Amino acid sequence: MSTTKHTSSRNNRSIVWSILAAALTIILAIAPAQAHHPGAELDKVMGDKEKFFETKDKPAPAFKLMNRHGEIVGLSDFADNILVVHFVYTSCPDVCPLHAEKIQEIQTMINASPMKEIVQFVTITTDPKTDTPEVLHTYGENHGLDPANWTFMTAAPEQAEDTTRQLAETFGHKFVKSDDGYQTHGVVTHVIDRGSRWAGNFHGLRFNSVNMVLYINGLINKPPEAKTDRGWFEKLRGVFN
Repeated sequence: MSTTKHTSSRNNRSIVWSILAAALTIILAIAPAQAHHPGAELDKVMGDKEKFFETKDKPAPAFKLMNRHGEIVGLSDFADNILVVHFVYTSCPDVCPLHAEKIQEIQTMINASPMKEIVQFVTITTDPKTDTPEVLHTYGENHGLDPANWTFMTAAPEQAEDTTRQLAETFGHKFVKSDDGYQTHGVVTHVIDRGSRWAGNFHGLRFNSVNMVLYINGLINKPPEAKTDRGWFEKLRGVFN
């Protein structure tokens, strides 16, 4: 497939996801939050609806890394945001590009709604030696990621080369190096709630992107004390069927 065709296909998908996100935003705006968010049982509801979801509910592993602008940024700098975090390396020939496209799909939906102001997307490379800030910036552009609320992160020059790999392992990834020199590790998208609480994981690439958007919306709107509405996902999912 040529670059032009690939870009056109990606743009068409972005339009579709933008329309879906706009529909989701309208529904959430016209319905009382208390009636449509499962509150304290958000993780249980998501677990029932999305088989690739895993609840974590514990402090997220702390980090301080360099972003694509050469600035040192830590987890605590995002304490007021919900983070969507994933690990890649730009020379990965197979799942990493597909994972980046999955993230772009989710970001397009988020950014078509007011959630854009709260949600940050963080891509962390596990190959800092190769993935300089310039390389990372180009990678993001090539995959249609919006820099408005997305950043790539790598190890700073003074940090050990395996800093980000060790961080990925802290997040539960296991690494195997193949005979041709490529890294092999699990494909997981991590969701970190405000206050740096590791809320949950979405495993692989087969999870429903809409479910992650709904989950993030649930984290944003979750009241301290709320009655559970088990039909919340069914009412919203009906829009996308």
